Amino acid sequence: MRLVYHALLALALTLGNAARADPPPGYPFQGHDSGLAQARAEGKPILLYFGRYGCAWCDHVNRKTFADAGLNKLFSENYVLIYVDAEGGKRLRLPSGERVTEAELGARLGAFATPLFVFMTPEGRMVAKVPGFKTVQDFLDYDRYVRGKHYETQTLMQFLGGKS
Repeated sequence: MRLVYHALLALALTLGNAARADPPPGYPFQGHDSGLAQARAEGKPILLYFGRYGCAWCDHVNRKTFADAGLNKLFSENYVLIYVDAEGGKRLRLPSGERVTEAELGARLGAFATPLFVFMTPEGRMVAKVPGFKTVQDFLDYDRYVRGKHYETQTLMQFLGGKS
């Protein structure tokens, strides 16, 4: 009986770790407030990643898409990367100066499911909101849209030609 208990406990711990949804390892993700300040100071666009503990799709995108070395280099060099727990209670300061919790910010931006990726200007203005699992190619397309400042003249869907 004790052996069965330990086997079940090991299985539960393994499955629990498989659904972990921290930011992907090897990327310089940071907190919201410090990330906004860095983006303003460096003039870099922002990739804001809403994830949550237990989100299997967050874990999947971390293991599949963010494991790509080229994507890591591209985003690490050209963006300020911010990770926010969509269910978290940590207080954040918006560019307007207003204070909200992580969960409140997620609700305002429509982060009702995770993962959610929000691309922003260095000043914190949202230019694209992309929900769900995305491939490396998807993120390369979003990068062209954001760094090329195509959001000034067209929506992301127009830029992608209707491809989501």
